[in-house]
Amino acid sequence: MQEVTTKILNKVGLHARPAKELVKFSKGIQSSVTVSYNGKSANIKSMMAVMALGAKQDAEVTWKIEGPDEAEVAQKITEMVTNGFGFPDEL
Repeated sequence: MQEVTTKILNKVGLHARPAKELVKFSKGIQSSVTVSYNGKSANIKSMMAVMALGAKQDAEVTWKIEGPDEAEVAQKITEMVTNGFGFPDEL
């Protein structure tokens, strides 16, 4: 299992567009990924669960990755967060 902690950079946090990108990303990986914030956790396959975490800008979230491609997934998630989940205008 890999565990990565990142800071959400998007101005409006983990809202619908970043959550949708996580769901799309989850379809192309073998590992399972759970994101945790403020005592709550969500599987990234569920857009609604990710949004329900309520992670705002500057929130520190923990990503737990388990599976055969976990190292690559951990790296890709870190890149996604750093790049604003593909929405640089929100940084």
